[in-house]
Amino acid sequence: MPHENDNVVATVKLTKVFRDFWLREKVAAVCDLDMEVGRKEVFGLLGPNGSGKSTTLKMILGLMFPTRGAISVLGRGPNDVRTKERIGFLPEESYLYPFLDARETLDFYGRLFHIPRQQRMRRIDMLLDMVGLSSVAYRRIGEYSKGMQRRIGLAQALINDPDILILDEPTSGLDPLGIKQFKDLIRTLAGRGKTVILSTHLLGDAEDICDRVCILYGGRRQAYGRIDELLARSLHTQLITDRLDERTIDAVLKVIRSSGRNLLEIGSPRDRLESLFISIIDDARRLRLDTGGAISGGAVAEFLRGQPEQEGRRVIEELVSASAVLAAPVRQQPEALPAAQVSRDVLAGLMPDEKRDLNAATEQPHRPGKTASPQVDKKIIDDLLGKGPADPEPK
Repeated sequence: MPHENDNVVATVKLTKVFRDFWLREKVAAVCDLDMEVGRKEVFGLLGPNGSGKSTTLKMILGLMFPTRGAISVLGRGPNDVRTKERIGFLPEESYLYPFLDARETLDFYGRLFHIPRQQRMRRIDMLLDMVGLSSVAYRRIGEYSKGMQRRIGLAQALINDPDILILDEPTSGLDPLGIKQFKDLIRTLAGRGKTVILSTHLLGDAEDICDRVCILYGGRRQAYGRIDELLARSLHTQLITDRLDERTIDAVLKVIRSSGRNLLEIGSPRDRLESLFISIIDDARRLRLDTGGAISGGAVAEFLRGQPEQEGRRVIEELVSASAVLAAPVRQQPEALPAAQVSRDVLAGLMPDEKRDLNAATEQPHRPGKTASPQVDKKIIDDLLGKGPADPEPK
């Protein structure tokens, strides 16, 4: 069990009672729950439907007030704004705007946390690559499958780089490959220092990634502790060796029986179905088979891996670039002609020579502070164009 000072979430006698219109007690969703979640821990909240898992998470998030009891989140109350800024939440249902695409969705949530635009755009690119949605980033969320919506939901829960990540049935709708990638991501985030609270009724997921679990039934705590301690079968011993021939097995049986023990089972160990599935998918990808769904997720987003040296170097480069732009001399732009003057010049080029000369003499624009240029002698223009002396006009 984590040390008390390392607990980021703690509940004492936490109780939530739902009442009817007449304030009569209708159902007790959570009863006297004592629970502690340590820093850097993956904590599983397990139980069948209606056991109080989602209600407990909502009280931790400050979305629901407890009937009695106390909750501490990061040393403060769950309704403190400073606490909410450090939490990422993926609800059981993906409440996303169907008319926005993936990039617009992440940009919207990034704005809620007041993340600067340049940093926001960089995080969006990394998160989309991490959850495998880069190729469909401009498709509307309403066109996504449920599994793809869970992926973008996980990305929005990480946009603010939270200290506590709360996930309610996160693998619902994901294919086996997505579930495997999700598990790897959770272990990576926990190794980086984040606390993950996972609510699920899929015991296999919790067994693979959780450090400790709390099993609820009827709103009450039924089991609580580390996975390996709860699952250990202390009355049995398991031996795994290389494949044995019949003679060796008979010799082992004699030794076991001579000590007054029984051999309960002999067989070959099996791979997990998940391992077989991942192997088949990897073979298909090596053959470059096309798929219309989400692709394999990329590496964990850089800002979630926690690399302060690179982040600091990027900030310095941005400051140097900005100072260089400010120090550069500003070039004087040529004065733009008024739109009316540009239009006259275009029309003048379409007129016959005689009418153009007449308009030039009568409609020469006057600019304040400048004198009009003298008219060019028409004879000089005729000489330049190779024309002879003008013919006398007929009488």
